[in-house]
Amino acid sequence: MKMQVFPKTIVFVGLLALAGCTSKIAEPEKYSGFLQDYSGLAKTTSPSGKPELRWVSPKYDPKNYSNIVFKPVTYFPQPAPATQADAQMLESIRAYTDTQLKNALARHKTLASSPDAHSLIFRGAITHVETNKEGLQFYEVLPVGLLIAGAEVASGHRTMNTHLYFEGELIDAATQQPVMKVVRKTAGKTLSNESKPVTLETLKEAIDSMASDAAETRPAS
Repeated sequence: MKMQVFPKTIVFVGLLALAGCTSKIAEPEKYSGFLQDYSGLAKTTSPSGKPELRWVSPKYDPKNYSNIVFKPVTYFPQPAPATQADAQMLESIRAYTDTQLKNALARHKTLASSPDAHSLIFRGAITHVETNKEGLQFYEVLPVGLLIAGAEVASGHRTMNTHLYFEGELIDAATQQPVMKVVRKTAGKTLSNESKPVTLETLKEAIDSMASDAAETRPAS
């Protein structure tokens, strides 16, 4: 089923709200630099009612586009895993995010391998993972967290909330200018203690929620 994609009231990617007293949207200091311009981002809600930051070009008309060129999801900045096990887990998270988003976008527009005059180009990146204790850049968290957890210690029994940040945009292939930008912050599973690793299972709920919002988007009238 083909549908006009991403009207001004929708978002193609995103992540869940945060728990507790922390901000429910990404703070400016968490912007990664993956997007060239963060000006104009405004707080709004996803199709499922989750908070996010979004900007849509006033010139954007989804009827002008017939397909999407999907650029693989990446990390920004690129992580530097300490072990092969870390590298495998990082890739599993990236690949799962990539697959879920690609499937969601395909419900709205034909996916094309190369752009033409009527293409949108999607690019997106996982930019940060944080806990309720403190936020760190993605590569500063996962190389340690992905190691097999050792025995719990006295200082490691406090539960840890996890949050994932994602930035994405749609670009007009003809002009090479963005027509939509989104920055979202979402909650993964709570870790039972500080020694537990961050894995795909930890973040899967956050990724699935983002993909669900993309898939459930409806065209503007």
